[in-house]
Amino acid sequence: MIRILIWFSLLLHGSCLFASDLEVGRGKGFSTLQSAVDKAKPGDRILVYPGTYEAINLKIEKPLTIEGKDWPVLDAKGKDDGIAILCSDVTVKGLVIKNTNRGSLKDYAGIRVFKASNIVISGNQLINAFFGIYLSDARNVHVTNNKLKGEAPDQSSSGNGIHLWQCANSVITGNHITGHRDGIYFEFARHGFIEKNVSEKNHRYGLHFMFSDSNIFHNNQFVKNGTGVAVMYSTQIQMLHNDFAENWGGSAYGILLKDIKDSHIRGNRFEKNTTAMYVEGSSRVKVDSNRFVSNGWAVKLLASCQQDTFTCNNFIANTFDISTNGTLYMNYFQQNYWEKYDGYDLNRDRNGDVPHRPVSLYSLMVEKMPFMIFLLRSFIIDLLDTSERNVPSLIPENIVDVTPRMKELELND
Repeated sequence: MIRILIWFSLLLHGSCLFASDLEVGRGKGFSTLQSAVDKAKPGDRILVYPGTYEAINLKIEKPLTIEGKDWPVLDAKGKDDGIAILCSDVTVKGLVIKNTNRGSLKDYAGIRVFKASNIVISGNQLINAFFGIYLSDARNVHVTNNKLKGEAPDQSSSGNGIHLWQCANSVITGNHITGHRDGIYFEFARHGFIEKNVSEKNHRYGLHFMFSDSNIFHNNQFVKNGTGVAVMYSTQIQMLHNDFAENWGGSAYGILLKDIKDSHIRGNRFEKNTTAMYVEGSSRVKVDSNRFVSNGWAVKLLASCQQDTFTCNNFIANTFDISTNGTLYMNYFQQNYWEKYDGYDLNRDRNGDVPHRPVSLYSLMVEKMPFMIFLLRSFIIDLLDTSERNVPSLIPENIVDVTPRMKELELND
């Protein structure tokens, strides 16, 4: 038994000795990255020194670490992908990858991962790539601390920054994405953890995902994107402590939820969006401890929603706090703070003694006749809302917070 253990330890030690560093650069062992990749053995590390190197669909088909020193540039010269990772156990870090091809027949990418697992893509810069980082049929991929800058003039000529299709157990953290069609895109991607990313000034969505269950989005920033964030056809989504801000436009949202079930939206900041939250066909979604500040519409909750709950949220300085297109049943509002609430608290339990009805008659009129928005801030609308609050007859009776908070809630970050 002892001999077997000694033999195994020697074998393991010997295998480590076979792994070596290969150097690419002027005066180094290799003048091109391709030649170093061809020569490398599984487990080797390739160090790439400053300079500009051609990287046209550079295929990685063996376990390697490719590490840049002082930002070497890999240029695809507008011809194809940059790097294609086609096997497991690969690390790529510290590189500048730029100028992929563009086209409608293939989703060209700065870094492509296909049918691989245990991949690390960390600390890279991707510039003027059609798609930045494209993961397909991948497992256990870590995409961390990369900067992605798209340079296409519009969404029709741009791909997504970080794109996942049919992936599982992905970790997407600390990335900065701008100038792409969608900053982060998920489709059929499950059990992902997405944290501390900044997705801003993208042509369409800062985040867009569909058919992607059991994902956690924590402490991200989605700011000034063309149409905000869209989350569709998914279950068990957790969106915690994110910022959705300054997404302005006729069809722009802080977040759009469509056919979402059994999910939790907690501790987020929705500020200065045309519509902070648009909810359609959702059920059993918990919305609590969020801040809705200075939005056009804080929440548009359509009549197709059921069993959604809004508790302990702050609604401050929004043009409309809640709007709907019909009669809502089985959706609940409890202990929210409404800046527009003008009730009283005689027993001093910090809850209003009079229920608050957050849907105004004017908001219903605007929903049915959008041109009515031109009457905003007019005396006749103030008079209409005051009359309706005193003698409610046309606003939905079942959209009511029976325990509105008297003071703004202190929400944990």
